[in-house]
Amino acid sequence: MNELISKRRSPRAFSADATVSDDDLRLLLEAARWAPSHGNSQPARFVVGKRGTPTFDTIFETLTRGNKTWAFRASVLLVGCVVTTDDRGDIPNVEFGLGLAMENIALQAVDLGLISHMMGGFDPDAVHAAFAMPADVRPLVAMALGHEGSLEDLPEDLQAREQRERERHPLSETVFTGSWGQSLFG
Repeated sequence: MNELISKRRSPRAFSADATVSDDDLRLLLEAARWAPSHGNSQPARFVVGKRGTPTFDTIFETLTRGNKTWAFRASVLLVGCVVTTDDRGDIPNVEFGLGLAMENIALQAVDLGLISHMMGGFDPDAVHAAFAMPADVRPLVAMALGHEGSLEDLPEDLQAREQRERERHPLSETVFTGSWGQSLFG
């Protein structure tokens, strides 16, 4: 397996002193741009704010209380959105296209020595209103990007979570053949 995949994590300990360069930010979003999508519809759109900008602050204010305890140290906050229509009509499987674009960002971040953390804990309606999005745009996920910081900067409960061993379900529980539950990899 490619090392980028196994090294990808979702840490919360960001360095409040580090920044992400404009060149690196462009590379991260180029990686997203090249993600596959249904019928090459390319539904992924992004609102991006660097720490210290009004856009960052606006995104931050839409985060849930738990995410606010650590995300303020990130160098960049972004919201991944989808456009749901194009000149052909409704775009199917928009979540698929955005999910692949977000994963491309996460993997490109690993390659650049950065960390990323995707978040469902934000208020999509507040994002939609704050950025005056058209009716056919849906914010679906937020992401923090930056450089790894110190665990000691996190609340104690998050420090413990950060140090847990990473676990994944074994293939025997997730890959089936013949009928549901019959493992391909026994």
